[in-house]
Amino acid sequence: MSNTSLSSAANATLHCLTGCAIGEITGLVIGTALGLTNTATIILAVGLAFVFGYSLSLLPLLKSGLVLKTALGVALAADTLSIATMEIVDNLVMLAIPGAMAEGLVNPIFWLALALALLAAFFAALPVNNYLIKRGLGHALVHEHHHQKG
Repeated sequence: MSNTSLSSAANATLHCLTGCAIGEITGLVIGTALGLTNTATIILAVGLAFVFGYSLSLLPLLKSGLVLKTALGVALAADTLSIATMEIVDNLVMLAIPGAMAEGLVNPIFWLALALALLAAFFAALPVNNYLIKRGLGHALVHEHHHQKG
């Protein structure tokens, strides 16, 4: 990866990770606090990760002047593969660490496992975002629309 490409991919990956982490943590906290099954908790966390991930791209696009339908299309095209990659890796790591999902919110194992899962998700999505950006896809689509009006 070139330095410019790596930098752009890292920024895009951090952007996606922020939205994913907000949604993932919110879903895991809610699911764990309510005593939901691992499956229900993961479904909630993944759903919220996509919602927050898309929102972080959607809001600046709307602010730049794009109409909702166009902005939503750009956000979906820009983030879906990155978020999906992160969510697959993140949840596989959480499930692979014995007891991580069952330990509860007050146990450091839960939080350490989640931190490890998010770190693994970042490194899994980095080459995905690099590939997309090099081809004018992914977050390259979002940046085409920043600071535009109309």
